[in-house]
Amino acid sequence: MAGPRAKFVEGNLFRHVSVMALTSSVGLMAVFVVDLVNMLYIALLGRAELAAAIGYAGAVLFFTTSFGIGMSIAVSALVARALGERNQALAREKATTGLVLGFVFGSVFAAVIWVALWPLVGLLGATGETAALAVHFLAIVIPSQPLLMVGMIGGAILRSHGDARAAMMATVWGAVATAALDPVLIFGMGWELTGAAIASVAARVVIAVMALRPITARYGGFDRPTPSQVMADMGPIWAIAVPAILTQVATPVGQAFVTRATSAYGEAAVAGMAIAGRLTPVAFGVIFALSGAIGPIVGQNFGAGRMDRVRRAFLDGLVFTGLVILVVSALLFALRAPIADGFRAEGLTRELVYLFCGPLALLWFFNGVIFVGNAVCNNLGRPFWSTVVNWGRHTLGTIPLALWLGQYWGAQGVLVGQALGGVIFGLAAAWLALLAIRSPAMPVTRGRPVPKPAGEPVADPGERRA
Repeated sequence: MAGPRAKFVEGNLFRHVSVMALTSSVGLMAVFVVDLVNMLYIALLGRAELAAAIGYAGAVLFFTTSFGIGMSIAVSALVARALGERNQALAREKATTGLVLGFVFGSVFAAVIWVALWPLVGLLGATGETAALAVHFLAIVIPSQPLLMVGMIGGAILRSHGDARAAMMATVWGAVATAALDPVLIFGMGWELTGAAIASVAARVVIAVMALRPITARYGGFDRPTPSQVMADMGPIWAIAVPAILTQVATPVGQAFVTRATSAYGEAAVAGMAIAGRLTPVAFGVIFALSGAIGPIVGQNFGAGRMDRVRRAFLDGLVFTGLVILVVSALLFALRAPIADGFRAEGLTRELVYLFCGPLALLWFFNGVIFVGNAVCNNLGRPFWSTVVNWGRHTLGTIPLALWLGQYWGAQGVLVGQALGGVIFGLAAAWLALLAIRSPAMPVTRGRPVPKPAGEPVADPGERRA
């Protein structure tokens, strides 16, 4: 069934990138701000082991969330490509099977993580009461992982349709729910860490419901899935989802190593790392949103055969990244003292916060390049290239430098080494993205694969008629 012309195949691309990234980041930052507020509330309780437990739990949750991000990338790529081909029925089919697969495999994944909580927390370096508190928090939150999967995939489907506002509001409402429940459960009920965990579960329920409602109301909803349809679509979805999940998992693996390495310098170092970990997605929420924001733009233009616009979207994404990093880095540097005071950070903890709010913030530009490059590769049929870049960045680009610099500068050296690795692999991501644009895995024009020599752009049919 043919539909109206896809939104992103015409109009100013820098504007599309800016609007999609900014609206997507509002939703992301709404959730991350609540996590930051959780951290502030826990800090007000005055117990160092609670703050450290949140840090360890955050590393595990980052890992589980990465599974959802990988699935949402796959569904978004396929839905956006179908819309670029003006095939609404195909887009609805991919959305349906993607949601089913995400829920089913998200449930299995959550069960495996839940059973292995103690070993996972132990691998991060947590011991004693801190480890017990981290496991207690995670045991409550992890079973809600399938709901988070539904919410993330639903948001990705909305962004594929160009409805960034609806995707944003789903997470905003989740953040509002958490913000309302946190003070009541943590302080009013006196449940402390348990209250924070229950509030997180409630937020995931709200996000899932609010992400699905606009899809059913405005975009034709979902098909009634059949086993044959799910099996038929499993191949195309997993072809993108598996490398995308592996790509996303690389980040928490690298973060887990940094947490483990930092734990050698005491709970003050872990607390400083945890504060930096909570500040990162809030400060750089726009950068985190870039991959999901640019993906539908690339996917629609790829489906329409507009490779010239794909390249322009990539370059505009890099320009946008640079502007955001300059503004955010200046703000962090100016506010470094109030931020540290807000967390009651002293000694080593305060030094790590200052380091994050200083030179390390500027180096986040190269992480942004990786996000933009990943979006291009994932939507042009080269998801494995994103996997290689991310795993390289969080292994070869993290471990040797963090260990080496940690020997000289302690916990500060660990964080500096982690940041420097992003420079090398950011440049690699940009090169691979340009290579993918010159030679995508399967050029498509209006739903029909078309052969072409490597690097030769595919003309839009409308342009040929003109």
